[in-house]
Amino acid sequence: MPVHQRILVTGVGGAPGFDLTRHLQSLGHDVIAADANPVACGLALTGVTPCLLPPAADPEFSTRLMQACRTHEPDALISTVERELLPLVALKDDLAALGVRTWLPGCDAVTACGDKARFHTVLAAHGIPTPTTFLPHELDKAPLRSPLIVKPRNGQGSQNVIACETRAQASVLCELVPDPIVQERLTGKEFTADCLVDRTGHASVILRERLLVKAGLAVVSRTFHNAEATDVVRRTLRAIGAAGTCCVQGFITEGDGPRVVLTEANARFAGAFPLSEAAGAHLVAQTLNGLFDEPVDHTQLAYKPDRYLIKGFETVATGTWPPPAHLGALRDSDTTERTY
Repeated sequence: MPVHQRILVTGVGGAPGFDLTRHLQSLGHDVIAADANPVACGLALTGVTPCLLPPAADPEFSTRLMQACRTHEPDALISTVERELLPLVALKDDLAALGVRTWLPGCDAVTACGDKARFHTVLAAHGIPTPTTFLPHELDKAPLRSPLIVKPRNGQGSQNVIACETRAQASVLCELVPDPIVQERLTGKEFTADCLVDRTGHASVILRERLLVKAGLAVVSRTFHNAEATDVVRRTLRAIGAAGTCCVQGFITEGDGPRVVLTEANARFAGAFPLSEAAGAHLVAQTLNGLFDEPVDHTQLAYKPDRYLIKGFETVATGTWPPPAHLGALRDSDTTERTY
């Protein structure tokens, strides 16, 4: 595994970026912690170099990111923000010219992960079970009465995700949810698969049941083994062209029809990936191997079932405003006046 590298992690205000930062520090690496929110919790972690970036949709995102890389000279960059991935793919060669390593899938894979309607289309074309999906103009094809979910076709987490029982209700909700899709509502064992796809296309899959979910994050979860789910996840990773770290979500359903149905994928670390580490899979260390062009040792990604994780909130920093000097990014007058 590479030792003592400087790694730029984006999205440190969210669970994936926050936990990844801490894990990289525990492995002896220096972390440049970046986020669009000047009070993101990961910027306040002890020992990080805080870095404020605009959101990916901001026209200045690419310019500011390149400036940050010139200033802080990271050896590698890991993004935990889905919307940043397409701009980062476009910047891959420019980052490499600065000596900043990335490990990113292609544009098609990023689009399949970021757009839930596209994800459905790709999986359906490969014969992989996925929920029946309707765009708003296709709602006349949906059953008059059936459990449904209305949610944004882009984004992650549970923002603007609303359950309903009829086509008429879904039609109204499509007026409220931004850029919506409508899907059949599944029941059964909801799970996430933490995955690492090496540069040869071989994938390791760690399964964990989502026992309690808050704001889209599994705050209580348990690892398990299931050969069928592992196979369907691997088929999905090949279908979308995944590379590096990825997470896939789905259900093991009950009753008639396919037992394993996949709902979405994200081309980044998942929010509860620390459970995979706790179950014995060295996901971060092996990701670093691939990132630095070393072989991924899939034997180090084996895991034990029935290990559990319980996540909660903690206080990262307290004090008198403005924050101390080591949180320099929070003190800059040109950033505290902006709202992201």
